[in-house]
Amino acid sequence: MARHIVIGTAGHVDHGKTALVEALTGIDTDRWEEEKRRGITIDLGFAHFSLEKDLTASIVDVPGHEDFVRNMVAGATGVDVALLVVAADEGVMPQTVEHLAILEFLGVRTGVVAVTKVDLVEKDWLDLVIDDLSDRSQHGEIVWESPVPVSVRTGEGLEAIQRSLVAAAERAVVRTAGDLFRMPIDRAFSVAGAGTVVTGTTWAGTVAPGIEIRILPADISSRVRGVEVHGHAATHADPGRRTALALVGVEREQARRGSVVVSDESWRASRAIDVHVTLLPEARPLTQRSRIRVHVGTAEVMARVTPAQREVAPGGSGVVRLRLESPLVCRWGDRGVLRSYSPVTTVGGLVVVDPWPAMRPRRPRDAEDRRSPDAVVRLAEFVATEDAGSLAVEDLPVRIGIALEDAESVVSRVASSGVTVVSGRLHRSDSVSQAGDSARTSVERFHADNPLLPGMPMELFRRTVGGVQVADHVRQLLEADGKIEVVAGAVRLPGFTPTLSGDRAEYGGVLKQKLTAAGAQGVTVGELAGEMPQETVVEIAEFFVRAGIAARVGSDRYYAQVVLDEISRTTVALIRQRGEVAPADLREALGLSRKYLIPLLEWLDARQITMRVGDTRRLGPKGERLGEHPLKM
Repeated sequence: MARHIVIGTAGHVDHGKTALVEALTGIDTDRWEEEKRRGITIDLGFAHFSLEKDLTASIVDVPGHEDFVRNMVAGATGVDVALLVVAADEGVMPQTVEHLAILEFLGVRTGVVAVTKVDLVEKDWLDLVIDDLSDRSQHGEIVWESPVPVSVRTGEGLEAIQRSLVAAAERAVVRTAGDLFRMPIDRAFSVAGAGTVVTGTTWAGTVAPGIEIRILPADISSRVRGVEVHGHAATHADPGRRTALALVGVEREQARRGSVVVSDESWRASRAIDVHVTLLPEARPLTQRSRIRVHVGTAEVMARVTPAQREVAPGGSGVVRLRLESPLVCRWGDRGVLRSYSPVTTVGGLVVVDPWPAMRPRRPRDAEDRRSPDAVVRLAEFVATEDAGSLAVEDLPVRIGIALEDAESVVSRVASSGVTVVSGRLHRSDSVSQAGDSARTSVERFHADNPLLPGMPMELFRRTVGGVQVADHVRQLLEADGKIEVVAGAVRLPGFTPTLSGDRAEYGGVLKQKLTAAGAQGVTVGELAGEMPQETVVEIAEFFVRAGIAARVGSDRYYAQVVLDEISRTTVALIRQRGEVAPADLREALGLSRKYLIPLLEWLDARQITMRVGDTRRLGPKGERLGEHPLKM
């Protein structure tokens, strides 16, 4: 099976990185006139070559000068194998040490050491340099191949370097195509006929012509017009490939270095991130509001620090929140480099533990499980400590750093350990169970406080439980267990029936008498109340309305239903006799003043017993069907 890796150079200025790359690939990676004039690499350079039959490599050649370390960091991101270059005549130098630290902070775990310019030194001196490098390579997290003496002038060691690169590649982490596509941009330029072209290393996922993409953090939408891999048109680009994308409708200024090309809606930029930092021994401590330079991907942004504890000491580590002065795109597990604000030097590294932390609490959570390499463990920790429902399943590939193809499996595994998925969001199972118990108690309490209502309105039930998604899930669980039932949009205990009892039963008898006595004029709440509490009168009157004993006309006038039935019959009979009637005709037939008649006519219109045509009334659809026994309204 064919494999492809990304090799990144590292080393002090003028130690021969670019010359070695050209000797290996035949490509001069210095593109700018100033680079050729000054004889040093200023910006990133790129080359590619075949290491063996089924193994190809892209090389990112980085600048070694201290003034261009920010460019070196941008180029070192996404590297699978480091190619550390040390000149035999000078040995290990300041930028050698700094580049080594940067490679470790960025998570590079395998590499090759090339000792260049061996034709310029005596064997004894060369042996000392190689011994020094061999000793240094024993420390740290990168597994190095034995130092290889090289001379680009004589060709000595070039084959050995290739063999060492092949051996190192066997230890490199295999990238997956079954993930969300992401490509940090390291270059953007315009090409006649193609428009804006962006280049970078495809970190994850696959990109192909025709797909819709976004450029973050500016959130610019576009479409891929064409894909090139190593300068050749391609049907797609896999992870680890040096990729060029021709984009539709994008200006070059909108796709600068530090931006990221993505294709999935799950990606979004962050204004704050929680990270686990490691400081170099010579660094200053990180304290509250320390200002720091943050390098992630090809981006460099300024940030203020909020440590989980009082500070992060030199040579130590800890969790901090970085409040970013510019938005940044990252996911859980991304690695980066910290550089001091002034003077600008590398002070430490970071690993993202939450790309979208909640703003409360203000300090980050220093939970070790959030940094666990086991996705199930860290997802369970996120669910346990985040607000209920704040974790969406669709966000998990970015939020907890799992491949898209693994998301379903991780969710199913965590679901068996106390996590419930509700409408695409994750909750603690015990909290859902508690919400169910609380919801049923709330329904019981509602019945006690509102004995004449048929049940708790659904909207109130949802607010009580805590949102539509959780409430509907809890309702379904309670219904399945026979603990509640839903009738006509109201949630109630099984078998609950509103009834008048106690003082309400006595008040109800009085109200019925008043409704009957009021006849065609009806009666208002104030007239009904008398010495009774007005809120109780409204409660009982509305109970009579739901029971079909009474009806409300207008905002607060109540009629006995039998009275309205008689008014309906009289009105329908008169219209059938005359074809249409004016209000004056009905006023005479019903014996009502205009004050009472107009609200009644509007009530009849609303129920389609009558319909207004100009200043008259005709039979409505329900009035046409009304016989001796009118429909109950």
